[in-house]
Amino acid sequence: MAFIGKKPTDAPLTSSDVADGIITSAKIADGTIVNADVNASAAISASKLSGAGISVADQWRLNSAFSMTSSSFTAITANLERVDTSGQGVISAMTESSGIFTFPSTGIYLVTADFAYGVDNDSSWIEGTIQATINNADYASIASNNTFIQRTETTTTYQKQHVNSLVDVTNTTNVKVKFGVARNSNTISLLANSAVNVTYFTFIRLGDT
Repeated sequence: MAFIGKKPTDAPLTSSDVADGIITSAKIADGTIVNADVNASAAISASKLSGAGISVADQWRLNSAFSMTSSSFTAITANLERVDTSGQGVISAMTESSGIFTFPSTGIYLVTADFAYGVDNDSSWIEGTIQATINNADYASIASNNTFIQRTETTTTYQKQHVNSLVDVTNTTNVKVKFGVARNSNTISLLANSAVNVTYFTFIRLGDT
C-alpha cells in the first residue's frame, strides 16, 4: 500500500534510537573500521591479533659435558633439557627428540646457539654449528662459528661461541633444526650444567612466515 499523507522529514539516528548491544558484526561492512576508530586505551590482547607479539620463546641447555672427538660435524643428541631453574620461563614449548628440535607452530624464528668449551691442548680449532632440514630428512649447515684457540697457560682454557640464524618454518613436520660441534685432532670438552645456562639454545618466534 502506498504511503498516504505528508512524508515526515528525514532525521539521522541518534544513540538513544539504538538499544545497547543490538548491532552485530553482520551489520558492520567489512573494511570500514580503521585505526582511528580504536581507542588508544582499548588495551586489546595480543591473542586477538594474528601475528602480533612473541608467541614462542623457549630455551634448552646441555646438562652433561660432551667430549668432542671428531673433526667433522657431530650432532648433540643427548643430555638436553628445557631450562627449569627458578625464575626461568617458556612461551609455547619446542619439542626435542634425540637432539632434533620441532617447532610448535609455523613462522619466522630466531634460533641461537651458545657453546662453551674447555680446551686442555696447546692449540685447537673448534666449530659450533646449527643445521636445518626443510624435508624432515636432509640437513644442511645454516650457521657456524669457527674459532682457533692458542693456549698460553698449562691450565684449561675456556672459550665461548655464539651462532644464530633466522629459520622460516613453513611446515612444522618438515622444518626442524639440530646442533653440533667439531674440533681438530685434540679432544675438547663441550661444557654443560643442569642448573645454569652454559651451552644452551634459544628459540624465539618473531612473526608469521
